[in-house]
Amino acid sequence: MMLSPADILSAQILIVDDKQANVQLLEQLLNAAGYHNLISTRDPTAVCDLHRSQHFDLILLDLQMPGMDGFAVMAALNRTEKEGYAPVLAITAHPNLKLRALAAGAKDFIAKPLDLAELQARIHNLLEVRLLYNQLSHNNQTLQNLALHDALTQLPNRRLLLDRLRQAQLSSVRTHRHCALMFMDIDHFKKVNDTLGHGIGDELLRQVSQRLLKCARVGDTVARFGGDEFVVLLDGLSQTETEASQQVRAIAEKMQLALRQPYTLCGHPYDTSLSIGVVIFSEDTQAIDSLLKKADQAMYQAKADTTHGVYFAASGD
Repeated sequence: MMLSPADILSAQILIVDDKQANVQLLEQLLNAAGYHNLISTRDPTAVCDLHRSQHFDLILLDLQMPGMDGFAVMAALNRTEKEGYAPVLAITAHPNLKLRALAAGAKDFIAKPLDLAELQARIHNLLEVRLLYNQLSHNNQTLQNLALHDALTQLPNRRLLLDRLRQAQLSSVRTHRHCALMFMDIDHFKKVNDTLGHGIGDELLRQVSQRLLKCARVGDTVARFGGDEFVVLLDGLSQTETEASQQVRAIAEKMQLALRQPYTLCGHPYDTSLSIGVVIFSEDTQAIDSLLKKADQAMYQAKADTTHGVYFAASGD
């Protein structure tokens, strides 16, 4: 990971000092060094709200201010900073406050009168550490997202689905509510790839995923299981199996209706349908592999039934 000089100079910096002359001096020094994303405040009580909205890369904080001093500001930042890292460079005319400032959470300290070269060096070093940390955090989030989501559709992948399925089983133990797995695939999908190409097939998969998401309830999981296979996990259904079946059937019919609407795939009109296999379960009495197998088998039964396109696995299968 590399940072360019432009990355450093584009960092967001907040200047906090109750004296306007000090604010202006810091702004002039930083502008002369090339920093251009500067915000200032003379109200220490506004710092936390500003940081929540702006997520500053560095806060230049005067320690001695009336009403709310810099130590109180750092305490408030430490309580509200989700990452546990308050990016503060403490500034004061009293060098004896250095250890106290560092103990309070400041990442560095500089004494007045300010030495321009020292100030620039400390700001640069703090920003380099902070921006590298942000970059690493972003990369880790990206890797985690790639590990748990399908790259084409951005839906949860098989790994994340299995985790949520286990959580649904545990939730069902507490609530005694039924859950359902809906295993589905796109009818005649191979024909799309063979006649129109894989790029068009990918576009169909993306559009199908969006339609499924719009039909699902808040909290449901719509996952791409692989190829043209999708799985929808419905949680928190009725405590009675009959009512749960009615709820699932209504959602399945809504999905089928949405999927039968005409598509436009890169300028090509296309019509398709969806075959859905359903297994309803409660608590954790059935192994996950068994549930998936039942839903998969029910989907093939649905594909054979061209009248309805939805097949429910018997609870005792």
